Amino acid sequence: MFAIVHDAGWPIWFLLLASVISVALIIERLVTLRRGKVVPPGLLQRVVSEFRRGEDNRRLIDEIERNSPLGRVLAAGLRNVGSSREVMKESIEEAGTAVTHELSHYLTTLGTIASISPLMGLFGTVIGMIEIFGSQAPGASGNPLQLAHGISIALYNTGFGIFIAIPSMIFWRHFRAKVDGFVVEMEQQAIHLVEYMHGDRK
Repeated sequence: MFAIVHDAGWPIWFLLLASVISVALIIERLVTLRRGKVVPPGLLQRVVSEFRRGEDNRRLIDEIERNSPLGRVLAAGLRNVGSSREVMKESIEEAGTAVTHELSHYLTTLGTIASISPLMGLFGTVIGMIEIFGSQAPGASGNPLQLAHGISIALYNTGFGIFIAIPSMIFWRHFRAKVDGFVVEMEQQAIHLVEYMHGDRK
């Protein structure tokens, strides 16, 4: 393995770096985008029941704001519960925009790695080809076996680039769909909160 990396030339080191970054981002997003951590089940019902008791609403708001991304959205609405429906919705939308940006953190980097890894691999292969044919002496007939071996080594860059791109693209699409689903779910729960607080829903 180390011999292949050494023979493939310096461009493969960029692919190795991209693979390490990709794996780190995938692990980080798998941990961060867990459903129980983003939209804890039963949070809305608990918030509404405790808020209506009115024992210590300030402490409740601070607690749910630290609880989860959904808690931040609900806390923004509860801080403006005495205002009109429009003001309450605006505050929720502002918090929702910030939460969406936070949930999408690192996804652009992961998508970029998925897109450019094959190009980086192709670049490494082209560099390898140039070095192989450039090393042939003018007028001399090169050894076909040695030439074929050199071309196969150069193609490792392309293969490795594709190998990195496939899982990166799969997880990027998976995380994008997951974030979109969380955003829709948080929007629905925020709407329910507004309806609860303004007496439209019991």
